[in-house]
Amino acid sequence: MTHSLALAGLLLALTASAHATPADPARDRASILAMQGEYIVDFAFDETVLLTPGYERAPAVRTGGNEVVIVVEDTPKRVVLQHLLVDAKSGHVTKHWRQDWVYQAPTRFEFTADQTWHVRPIPTALTTGAWTQCVYEVSDAPRYCGTGAWRYDNGIAEWTSDLSWRPLPRREYTRRSDYNALAVINRYTRTPNGWTHEQFNTKIQRRPDGTQTPIAREFGFNEYNKTTEVDFTPAYAYWTATAGYWAKVRQRWDDFLGQAPGVHLKTKPDGMAMIIPLFTQAQDIQDSKTVADTEIDAVFQQWVEKAPPESAR
Repeated sequence: MTHSLALAGLLLALTASAHATPADPARDRASILAMQGEYIVDFAFDETVLLTPGYERAPAVRTGGNEVVIVVEDTPKRVVLQHLLVDAKSGHVTKHWRQDWVYQAPTRFEFTADQTWHVRPIPTALTTGAWTQCVYEVSDAPRYCGTGAWRYDNGIAEWTSDLSWRPLPRREYTRRSDYNALAVINRYTRTPNGWTHEQFNTKIQRRPDGTQTPIAREFGFNEYNKTTEVDFTPAYAYWTATAGYWAKVRQRWDDFLGQAPGVHLKTKPDGMAMIIPLFTQAQDIQDSKTVADTEIDAVFQQWVEKAPPESAR
């Protein structure tokens, strides 16, 4: 079986009967909003199927943290959730990833090449009755999107995406050069004590001529369990102080991601050239200093530009 057929089979297995029941956006929105809260999080990633001759399985990854999920925006057809990490001992807060959910979104950005995301229309058959989730880096730079319908079979709320591309995760791009993209299906499931995020990943070396070599498959399992044992007060204080600043940052990203062609980043894959100045500016805001809009603009002018027009696909 070819790589593409194998992925297609997995996709069909995960999304079968996705539209078997009528869409209920209000119920779906409640399922998304249920992700907010305070959690102890466990992250686990294991390479499973090896797809390249001579390739040796990478060590399993086990990490964790204390994370609060805050609702930034909530409308009937759009929900924005911000994740913040807190060190239980020091109280240090790190702005983590962000997830935006849009009902029947007409477009989404897709990772197409090194540091490049193109905005593309979503086929009507895929987006009808479905929610598109887009995930963003700590700097609010784009990472990936996926589209799928919420299901409630046997009383279990779960959402499964279609197959989409994403760049290497932070845990990998500082130490791996044998692949440059992930083909991913994501599944979110509500549980009695929180929620889980499963990732069905295939590590792939993509080339400019369109050829690609699959390296290995990986299963990721992130578990969010509610907790009352961690003091998240520093996280709420950080967000109260900096929410307005980060709203301005999001708006500047939206200027690139809200319409075609999309965005290209001139930073290295780690993105630190933008992360450091933006985090520094946010800290200045928290310290009651003034950050002019022109200072935010300067960061974007230096490191962000429109994506080149897409060639015929």
